[in-house]
Amino acid sequence: MMAGTMDLFHRHPDNPILTVRALPYAAGAVFNPGVAEVDGETLLLMRVEDLGGRSHLTCARSRDGIGNWQVDAAPALSPGLKAHPEEAWGVEDARITRIEERAEWVIAYTAYSECGPLVSLATTRDFRSFQRLGPALPPENKNAALFPRRIGGRYCMLHRPVPAMPGIPAHIWISYSPDLRAWGEHRLLLPARGPGFWDADKIGIAAPPLASPEGWLLLYHGVRRMGAGDVYRLGLALLDLDDPSRVIRRLDHWIIGPQLPYERTGDTPNVVFPCGWILEGDEIRLYYGAADTCIALASASLKKVLDYLLNESSMEA
Repeated sequence: MMAGTMDLFHRHPDNPILTVRALPYAAGAVFNPGVAEVDGETLLLMRVEDLGGRSHLTCARSRDGIGNWQVDAAPALSPGLKAHPEEAWGVEDARITRIEERAEWVIAYTAYSECGPLVSLATTRDFRSFQRLGPALPPENKNAALFPRRIGGRYCMLHRPVPAMPGIPAHIWISYSPDLRAWGEHRLLLPARGPGFWDADKIGIAAPPLASPEGWLLLYHGVRRMGAGDVYRLGLALLDLDDPSRVIRRLDHWIIGPQLPYERTGDTPNVVFPCGWILEGDEIRLYYGAADTCIALASASLKKVLDYLLNESSMEA
């Protein structure tokens, strides 16, 4: 890791801030939360793995976004509905985007079944009731997130299809829709890099894109296969505000990787995996799953992150 990156994001001293012990019902793990600000509270739409091994999504709320989490007594979205067989094996890894023109949040999540993982969408106005829009992109695809506003009159979504050929890396793509249902004009946006890099084997969007004065700030996870297994780390890129298919900057090194025991040891070791962040003033609050077992928090200054991305060891894409 390059000097200086340790100064960007700071882990909260109370990490992990949420574990499975906070749930009012029995489960195996809680991780990879989507994030939203709702009625003055921080809301996490958490991935919960039940004792049977399938995942569902459950809401947790906190006034300060750090402690005193109030977890709903029942899941928000669960697999098993006859109308949605694509979810038969679980619903996973929600990424939440507030779209003001619709006065609602749009949730992109992974629906999992015998057909493989695919991207599904749902909407909500209150995180009490949800409308499933169904599959947006077919298998095998996951790690999807929407932009918070239309661009050129269309909705935009980032996602990560997986090539069928063995040994081919998985990259981040961008797609467009007039109505959130029909998606097209699919383009490769950000490729995984070649052998030797930290993001050589596959990459995927982490939190939804964050609008900034310099462009759309993009946080993504990258995977490198090591002798002891995969290692998940986080990197940064910057997209053009008016044309998000154009990458302005991309760091060539990672900024957060598994270091502490709760990130290195768990159901899937050596994983830091965010699905959401929120911006309060200049402070970015990043919520991430650690080792597929618990939830942790890190914070950063937006200004410092942008300055680093623009001025330090970055490269034009």
